[in-house]
Amino acid sequence: MKDDDLTSLSSQTHENFNNSSTITGFILLGFPGPRDGQVLLFVIFFVVFLLTLMGNGSIICAVHWDQRLHTPMYILLANFSFLEIWYVTSTIPNMLANFLSDTKVISFSGCFLQFYFFFSLGSTECFFLAVMAFDRYLAICQPLHYPTIMTGRVCTNLVVSCWVLGFLWFLIPITVISQMSFCGSRVIDHFLCDPGPLLALTCTRHPAIELTSSTLSSLLLFIPFICIMVSYSLVLQAVLRVPSAAGRRKAFSTCGSHLAVVSVFYGSVMVMYISPTSEHKAGMQKITTLLYSVVTPLINPVIYSLRNKDMKHAIKKLFGIETGAWIHETV
Repeated sequence: MKDDDLTSLSSQTHENFNNSSTITGFILLGFPGPRDGQVLLFVIFFVVFLLTLMGNGSIICAVHWDQRLHTPMYILLANFSFLEIWYVTSTIPNMLANFLSDTKVISFSGCFLQFYFFFSLGSTECFFLAVMAFDRYLAICQPLHYPTIMTGRVCTNLVVSCWVLGFLWFLIPITVISQMSFCGSRVIDHFLCDPGPLLALTCTRHPAIELTSSTLSSLLLFIPFICIMVSYSLVLQAVLRVPSAAGRRKAFSTCGSHLAVVSVFYGSVMVMYISPTSEHKAGMQKITTLLYSVVTPLINPVIYSLRNKDMKHAIKKLFGIETGAWIHETV
């Protein structure tokens, strides 16, 4: 769709809904451009979606089928990969449909369902990153007590807590926002239903809701992030006390993958929600949202499979490219 067409569509939409206090849908502008560009974006994001599903699905299967990976660290990783699959599913399929759509309309219920699942899954990811950092702290700083502290039951409780807390975190604000009346233009200059643009379309401002949403977002970001930083500060102190260089490298290797994922995810999220310019530039919002909602789930399997020897071995075995015993069985 051309930029002129989008402008015309926005104007027409504004006229049609200017006198309506309640509207039934929204227009997600996404990434405006000519038809050929939209088709190219469709192909790119479709490939990204398939690779993300395959990569994270491979980690889940490797953990499930390899008995050596039935430990808290890999159980948490498998759940994290399962989360990433649903995270991209909450955004990319709708993006793909919009690339080939002339209207780019999303229904009212579809918009708020996407809003709820996207932010709930994002909240769950923050909690999982904190729990995974805590697991690495116990493994490195409390190695003798680790088996008795991080039992299967404790690991299960932590996993369930992440999912439940993540899906309850934004439930009330999203429910309240969905009950508001929306006036005028229904055009959202984004590729997903984001609270900022939605609140801007309401008939009257609601400072209390805006403050509540902002406070919950800040707490969600900083509480897990502080837990992660504290965990790795203690890990760093413990590692630096290890006398041998080989021991220090081994200890760091168990944390390197997780730290890389934390850096990419929190780096992009904080640019999005903390940078003073992010709220003024729609292009910046789209790019940073893509980083933590699409790019991070895509590269997570690569990071974990390349930096973790046990995971690399399990994935090779999963795809039948392991040498030794497998070759002997197939010859």
